Amino acid sequence: MKQFFRFSLLLLALLLPASATAFDFEVDGIYYDINGNEATVTYGTNRYAGDVIIPSAVTHDGVTYPVTTIGQHAFRYCFNPLSVTLPSTVVTIVDEAFFNSLGLSGITVDSGNPKFDSRDGCNAIIETSTNTLIVGCKCTVIPNTVTSIGDRAFDACGLTSIDIPNSVTTIGSNAFSHNGLTSVTIGNSVTTIGDNAFSQCDNLTSVVIPNSVTTIGSYVFWGCSDLTNVTLGNSLTAISDHAFDQCSNLTSVEIPNSVTAIGDEAFAACRAMTSVTLSNSLTSIGNNVFWNCNNLASITLPNSLTTIGIGAFWNCGGLTSLVIPNSVTTIGSSAFLACSGLTSVTLSNSLTSINDGLFESCTGLTRIEIPNSVTSIEDEAFAGCSSLSSVTIPNSVIIVGQAAFAGTPWFDNQPDGLVYVGLAI
Repeated sequence: MKQFFRFSLLLLALLLPASATAFDFEVDGIYYDINGNEATVTYGTNRYAGDVIIPSAVTHDGVTYPVTTIGQHAFRYCFNPLSVTLPSTVVTIVDEAFFNSLGLSGITVDSGNPKFDSRDGCNAIIETSTNTLIVGCKCTVIPNTVTSIGDRAFDACGLTSIDIPNSVTTIGSNAFSHNGLTSVTIGNSVTTIGDNAFSQCDNLTSVVIPNSVTTIGSYVFWGCSDLTNVTLGNSLTAISDHAFDQCSNLTSVEIPNSVTAIGDEAFAACRAMTSVTLSNSLTSIGNNVFWNCNNLASITLPNSLTTIGIGAFWNCGGLTSLVIPNSVTTIGSSAFLACSGLTSVTLSNSLTSINDGLFESCTGLTRIEIPNSVTSIEDEAFAGCSSLSSVTIPNSVIIVGQAAFAGTPWFDNQPDGLVYVGLAI
């Protein structure tokens, strides 16, 4: 749905220039808006192509305006070969000014510009005072004086490979997203990688996150469908929400011991994943973390773990056995729903509740022993466990929810009438 929605917006945006004009005037094939006493480069009826040299000033109706700004989407969707030269007067570049311009192969800033530069012939725009690369293209070579890659700097620019030098410490949100990247080298000074930084880089097969990285954002590699190998650095403290969601060819992952939490849907729909090594410092597994990882054959939960989220292992049909350590106090609803291959489960003796649908439709499960710490078995907890013939329920259990054991041989073999649990009062 996300991909379809984005595509629909892209299609709409592609059609817009044919039916509307957003500029105040045109001179020599460049479109401008008037903002007070200044001019902003914008988009018009035709997309830019060829060598576009933006002047420092432009005259319209007898009035001369300094050109100070590159407007939002000014060079959007420029698919034909394009190079752009910015004058010394441009001091503002609005977000997504060069969005999805696959034809852009050259960017040059006049050497007299007080705010931006294109040092070392890098084919990029760099904010001079902060050494932040804010606009790149498919031919950019990142200079080793750049310390930060800005938000959306290379978003949908047609990039196929990139080396991020050791001078860079921060990679911004969506910095390299929606590209055909086949290889990326992340320098060993990077500490932060922002949200969606490499999302939907469909051709990326392998990535090494260096030990310097302490934070990776949400959706950072979302939808990297060809990604098969990931090395996570040993300074990470958390795997963020959706970090590797929809990486359908990722086969295995080793979570370093520095990681204490795995966010929601971090590895959801990683259908090729067969093995996961969890951190021995891990305290929480979020909601739907391994949802639909149906080839995951085994997993060892560490003794540090306290919380397993809702639907965490939903439809992990390859799991055959599971030991939930005594450190675990909470398991969310439907955490092991439809784990059809699961035949053996040992529950934590720190649990107080078997939550709704926890083992629902685990058709291979034959027996279960509820620990003495449990006081309630909630609705449909074991419903549809069509092989479950042996159940041990301790006297501590005082509540059994609706259809908790519906469709199990154990329940079907109970005598007619009420089935009691717990001690009589």
